[in-house]
Amino acid sequence: MSTAKPTIRALAILAVVLTMAACQASGGPEVRSVAPARAAFPETRQEAVLSIAPMLERVTPAVVNVAVEFVAPPQRHPIFEDPVFRRYFGIPDDPPPQLNINAGSGVVVDAANGYVLSNHHVVSQADRIVVTLKDGRQFDATLIGSDPGTDVAVLQIPAESLTDIPLVDSDTLRVGDYAVAIGNPFGLGQTVTTGIVSALGRSGLIDGGYEDFIQTDAAINPGNSGGALVNSRGELIGLNTAILSRTGANVGISFAVPSNIARGVLDQFVRFGDVQRGRLGITISDVTPEVAAVLTLPDGQGALVTKVDNGSAGSAAGLEIGDLILTVNDRIVQNASDLRARIGLMRLGEPVRLGIIRGSERITLTATVGR
Repeated sequence: MSTAKPTIRALAILAVVLTMAACQASGGPEVRSVAPARAAFPETRQEAVLSIAPMLERVTPAVVNVAVEFVAPPQRHPIFEDPVFRRYFGIPDDPPPQLNINAGSGVVVDAANGYVLSNHHVVSQADRIVVTLKDGRQFDATLIGSDPGTDVAVLQIPAESLTDIPLVDSDTLRVGDYAVAIGNPFGLGQTVTTGIVSALGRSGLIDGGYEDFIQTDAAINPGNSGGALVNSRGELIGLNTAILSRTGANVGISFAVPSNIARGVLDQFVRFGDVQRGRLGITISDVTPEVAAVLTLPDGQGALVTKVDNGSAGSAAGLEIGDLILTVNDRIVQNASDLRARIGLMRLGEPVRLGIIRGSERITLTATVGR
């Protein structure tokens, strides 16, 4: 038995050699070397770090500091209003006015024309506006227009080699989308904070305003106003505007003007020199559960028409009392404030499709936005 083992092994080796030779002679598959598989783990520290630094390197040069100078009348204690007291202590009757400086932020959105977006409340009292770029250059800015209804201001600076941030359609935002706030809080210099879109369609912050705020938990503090809120691609989704806080510091509830509203204000100031509010000439209200039950309407979204003015754009389109407006240009209407803001920011003469429920019917009407 032991003498047979070498013979069998030799025959097996000979068979393998003959098989390989036959494959090569017949053009069969050749034997190739296989490279070792790459390790599943990053090979360098740079590969191991998850970072938004490359995106920020592109967009942060477009976020600017906005310094506002204004002269305000002096405020003094009521005791100083007594002429005898002033004469006794040698206090002048008319003290000199005081120069005040406030600071906020802004975003370059048109590098070719030098247009900068900021907040109305940042520049509303300005006698002089100075814009400082990230590279240290400073420019006196021209105020193209400022709209208290949306809290958006448009500035222009005579600068070259600017970087701008593209505006994205803010109607495509979803709760949970990544959000990055960039601004100049507390005069510290440019600062970046991150978070998510916490909610959409917030209102009630501006009395009588045209509101559709983005809520975010990205930290926004005094000085951030007018700064950029961008998505993970570095596109502008909003202007940082306000916080909800009892102390004045961030508690995780911040608000931004959506980019679509900011874009509409920019376009109107550039084209017309002011903001022309669109109207349909109707009175609307929210759909409360009680109203929905009485009128057999879906509870929640939409705006209920309670009055139609004679000769108005709404009347010409065929709107009637009791109509429930559900969509504007195929986009859902959240409530009465949402509808008012959307129509108010449309251009005069612009056609608008209204999806409504009338009784048990769903119909579409086309109106022309009026003043």
